[in-house]
Amino acid sequence: MPFTTIDAAAKRGVTSVQEYSLLSARALGNLFRRPFYGADIITQADMIGVGSLPIVILTGFFTGGVLALQSASTLAQFGAAAVTGQLVSMSMIKELGPVLTSLMVSGRNASGMASELGSMMVTEQIDAMRALGTDPLKKLVMPRLVATIIMMFFLTILSDTVGILGGAACAVFLLGQDSSQYFHTAYQTIHYADIIQGLVKPVFFGFIISTIGCYYGMNTRGGTQGVGRSTTQAVVVSSVMIIASDFVLSRFMIGIFGR
Repeated sequence: MPFTTIDAAAKRGVTSVQEYSLLSARALGNLFRRPFYGADIITQADMIGVGSLPIVILTGFFTGGVLALQSASTLAQFGAAAVTGQLVSMSMIKELGPVLTSLMVSGRNASGMASELGSMMVTEQIDAMRALGTDPLKKLVMPRLVATIIMMFFLTILSDTVGILGGAACAVFLLGQDSSQYFHTAYQTIHYADIIQGLVKPVFFGFIISTIGCYYGMNTRGGTQGVGRSTTQAVVVSSVMIIASDFVLSRFMIGIFGR
């Protein structure tokens, strides 16, 4: 009996990976097929991007502040408190900005996509779209995919900027450091390779958030309880995949740029 259970679980896992890959491939392929739902993309960009601004700004600001507080106390033991700005800027741009922004957006929007599409599945609205000749992947998944990738790019830039400013506020007003020195070290140590690394990651993270949310939404079964399960699974799986892919991308880019 345990072997049967393990076998069934393995089959479900392989089937899920296959279905997710097909959905992602078809969603990408729909980018080059007409009709192009530009209005839907703008609507989703507003919901995903503008709606996520408060949580992204707060997360970035306080993350930068905590970085400054913790790093300054540690660096002061070695007489290197002056490089606090360097540590905050590098940490935010290369790692914490993209990852924390993606996790916040995942918690807000992957769950929203899964619950919205899941509700449409259990109420047979998606079946009605198919009956009317509309491709649900083209109409529902593609706009969310494009909007999430685009808005993640700009939300990450905003999070990086606010995080550096949050670190500056703590360093200057709480720790008594010189503001010009903070910003000088923060700017001087950043290279183009660091910026590229920090802006490539949110593109992949946006793809993960949108495709995972849509996948669980489009595969919702079991009424309202199924919608709840899909919402939870979308957030958990997308968060884990973001962290795992961050490790892979970081290792790959360090191998390319050497830093």
